[in-house]
Amino acid sequence: MQIQWYPGHMTKTKRLIEANIKLVDIVIELLDARAPYSTRNPDIDKLAGHKQRIILLNKADLADPKVTESWIKWYTSANVRVVPVVSTSGKGIKDVIRVAEDMMKERIEKDKARGRIYRPIRAMIVGIPNVGKSTFINSLVGKGATKTGDKPGVTKGKQWVKIKKGFELLDMPGILWPKFEDQLVAQKLAYLGSINDNILDSSELAINFIGHSKSYFMPSMMERYKLEDYSELENHAVLLKIGENRGLLSSGGSIDEERTSKIIIDEFRSNKIGKITLEVPEDLIKG
Repeated sequence: MQIQWYPGHMTKTKRLIEANIKLVDIVIELLDARAPYSTRNPDIDKLAGHKQRIILLNKADLADPKVTESWIKWYTSANVRVVPVVSTSGKGIKDVIRVAEDMMKERIEKDKARGRIYRPIRAMIVGIPNVGKSTFINSLVGKGATKTGDKPGVTKGKQWVKIKKGFELLDMPGILWPKFEDQLVAQKLAYLGSINDNILDSSELAINFIGHSKSYFMPSMMERYKLEDYSELENHAVLLKIGENRGLLSSGGSIDEERTSKIIIDEFRSNKIGKITLEVPEDLIKG
């Protein structure tokens, strides 16, 4: 299954970022803590230019906490400011403003010395679809400031959001990059729901997910679906076994593969399989 998805409105978003980047001091990039490398848009580095950067590992409550710590250390070692957050509960949200203020401390002091007592810190927030930007902003503001949804592409245009005196956010729609050179990255985005499900083959996606689980979270899958060690089993056979264990039969009595497949992906997305991270920093060293 070759995955490519780049709707026309994302080209417009790219132009919006290019046109508005000069208005902000900081670029805040929201990543999914379950895939802290694959959910980072490589185009953002070029679009952000020399702006100060903060990376947020959102949905940290859904990821393996030990692996999240490894990613924090990895980004920190590259001199990137990184903050784990849980937008749905507000955990880590206040740290984002604190880090932004710390990064801009020198500029603020210079402004004061020149008599410019009030000039707000302005930050642009970017990320791929369905990474939780709107939920993050709502949590930061403390009220429903933006629309939220569980489908990619809810935010359609730019919008300024005043967080507090001295801090403003420019929210941008979710944006991917034009072509996925690495199909493993594309698959992980599909597992997370950042790719439109309508263009995906649910059975093939679930079979690939099962294969991925063998290297990263097989014990969680075994517990959730009452499986024995399936490391030597063919992935499709594992899918059928999960369907059998769940009693997911079609009208003809065979395993309902499509329903089984959708349940596996849905349960991963809703954290029912466990706290799972799809990649580790060591993957980058392996190449």
